[in-house]
Amino acid sequence: MTYRIKGLDPRQFQQYYDLSDLTLSELGIVRYTVDACPGFPDRIEMRDIEVGEKALLLNFEHLAVASPYRSRHAIFVREGAEVAYDEVGHVPEVMKSRLLALRGFDSKGFIIDADIAEGDQIEPLIKRLFDIETIAYIHAHNARRGCYAGLIERA
Repeated sequence: MTYRIKGLDPRQFQQYYDLSDLTLSELGIVRYTVDACPGFPDRIEMRDIEVGEKALLLNFEHLAVASPYRSRHAIFVREGAEVAYDEVGHVPEVMKSRLLALRGFDSKGFIIDADIAEGDQIEPLIKRLFDIETIAYIHAHNARRGCYAGLIERA
């Protein structure tokens, strides 16, 4: 079973690029100048944002389904990111370097199975979850802070 990991579509965030800090604040968004790497994981390009770059911290609905599991949480996006990560059969370093909670959902948005993994144990967990026929997709979250980390689909 092969899998695909996709970053978020940058078009949904471009409206925030270059807004003033005051305007962002009114929208509940915080702009940071990155001062440590790792520390600010971009959810578009699926990489740690480099020191000196700008990051936007905002609330994002990552599971917009009509089920009790509907969910939103904080994410970082690199201000100016234009191209979403999209790779088959490869776990990006930004995910491998963190303890992840992987949650396998069915087509109706219900959790079928979930577990945690880090580093080289992430890929075997993805494959184990996708061995379950009813799992349609997997959401990854940073296990410690709960932030949405990415979408994993069957490829």
